[in-house]
Amino acid sequence: MHAWQRCKRAFYELPRGLFAAFLLAWALLLGGCETATDAVDNGELVIGVTDAEGDFLNYTVAISALTLTKANGAVVEVLPLSTALDFSQYTEMTEILTAATVPSGVYVKGTMTLDYTGAEIVVEDADGEPANVPTNNIVDSAGDPIGQVEVTVHLEGRDSLVIRPGVPAHMTLDFDLKASNTVTFDNGTPTVTVEPFLLADVELERPKFQRVRGPLASVDLDRSTYQVIIRPFRHRVRGSDRSRRFGTLTVVTTDATLFDINHQSFSGEAGLQALDAQPAFTATVAVGELKFNPRRFEAREVYAGSSVPGGDMDVVRGTVLARTGDVLTVRGATLIRAGGSIAFNDNVSVILADSTVVKKQFSAEAQDIDDISIGQRVRIFGTLTNDVDLELDASNGYARMLLSVLTGTRTDDPADADQELVVDLQSMNRRRVDLYVFDGTGSDFNGGDDAAPDSYQIDTATLDLSDIETGSPLQVRGFANRFGAAPADYLAQTVIDLGALRAIMSVNWDPASATAFSSIADTGLTLDLTGTGERHHLYRGGVGVDLTGFADPAMIVPGDSGEGAFLIEQDRAVRLHTQFSTFADDLQARIDAGGVVHGVHASGAFNDADVTLGARTVWVHLR
Repeated sequence: MHAWQRCKRAFYELPRGLFAAFLLAWALLLGGCETATDAVDNGELVIGVTDAEGDFLNYTVAISALTLTKANGAVVEVLPLSTALDFSQYTEMTEILTAATVPSGVYVKGTMTLDYTGAEIVVEDADGEPANVPTNNIVDSAGDPIGQVEVTVHLEGRDSLVIRPGVPAHMTLDFDLKASNTVTFDNGTPTVTVEPFLLADVELERPKFQRVRGPLASVDLDRSTYQVIIRPFRHRVRGSDRSRRFGTLTVVTTDATLFDINHQSFSGEAGLQALDAQPAFTATVAVGELKFNPRRFEAREVYAGSSVPGGDMDVVRGTVLARTGDVLTVRGATLIRAGGSIAFNDNVSVILADSTVVKKQFSAEAQDIDDISIGQRVRIFGTLTNDVDLELDASNGYARMLLSVLTGTRTDDPADADQELVVDLQSMNRRRVDLYVFDGTGSDFNGGDDAAPDSYQIDTATLDLSDIETGSPLQVRGFANRFGAAPADYLAQTVIDLGALRAIMSVNWDPASATAFSSIADTGLTLDLTGTGERHHLYRGGVGVDLTGFADPAMIVPGDSGEGAFLIEQDRAVRLHTQFSTFADDLQARIDAGGVVHGVHASGAFNDADVTLGARTVWVHLR
């Protein structure tokens, strides 16, 4: 077993019993977890932020502090400035937040402060329209508005975080919005109840692309690298503010790296030379992978200058919901004005023309406007001509098709080799499929070949799908086929069987129930779903399954080792058990003493046939 697999989180603590909506995955990629002594030398820690699948159009909260505590009690601040992050952006992306130089030693605790006082949260109502959540309607389980929430993660014994010179460490913050929030509506006004669910595992089961952004510091043509001054979300370089308080990161480029600099395309060495010709502090964004041994960020794509949103053109980012002629309806749109101001709105009309320059992420091939079809995620540069009805003229602008993600279940027979993959769609780019208008996608002028959500046809090229059974939940990453060219409706780059991924079970009872478990034993918990509230679901990669739809009752059983993080919250106090047997005994005793179950969250491997979750983490909230 690798050292980083052995170094798993063993203890969580949250003051006042409120769990954070994020996962701290502490990856110690070199060396073991042996005890180390403090040293005067420093080591490097790269911190990224990501999010599990969720239903929020915007979920912006501030991280006001992030500290690490040594075994000797010394506290190190690793976040130099408060920064606001929209975690709904990061379901398919990890953003590099900071690269900190941290004193060597053994760290036993990490503490983060989240500030909801100025939070911007936008949800989707029953009609698929955006609804802003008033700040006072962002509440905890007691119904009180949330202000600042301090979250502490303990790393003790052999699970402590060891920082040593020359041994890079990486920490990822993973906010699980879906399992941590409940949205209700009262006369059209939404309320978000935050009951955050915290998971921890250093094994990244679904590696995501990573992104680093910030002004250009320098270029080294001999080493095929450049250095970026990290600037996270909503932090722009203004005037003389060119400090490196969030750290710097070296980006490695290769012959395959694609560059988009001031809307001009390059690749490999030519791209790096073009970047070298840009003035210092030019805005850059790189998409790629953070790797170790040695630590480096390998870029697949680099954007610079006016190709970065916030330059000399207005930018719309979202998903194409419908298309009429050369006019797109972009849904879930973020509008970034020239000069940097940001507005969140759900619908923007985008006008294309033959003169619109079209590009495709991770591709150097020529594209045109007919390559943009329904369900395609896009970033489009143009001029906002109507700031009331929000119309963007991109006839002299630029459109980039971004990697899109759809979810659903397989409906075709895997044994039929002549048939394309057919999926019953559930969502496209996290928006439910009934919001999309597929008129005009088919090659038949009369609409006979238009894409049908319940039998969506996907060209998988040479991908091997023989092990994916009919009815399996899937996530497919790729691009919509050309407008007016279906079938196929979609061109896949990867197909992921979500049944093999970590599952998240989220259930609540309203009112809290004394009979939420029909049985409690050291071999497992059997759920009684009578009287459940809004949540009674299992989620894998954004695909939700209603637990009430199974013939047999759902069970939560211990994993193979019987060890994990099993927590009981009652009266704003949290008790941790690392053995499932002691957890079950404590839970039974509390219920016998009059405790009632408000909610259960658990994560682990789910067996559909047995309706059983092999849990590594369980949280039971009692009242």
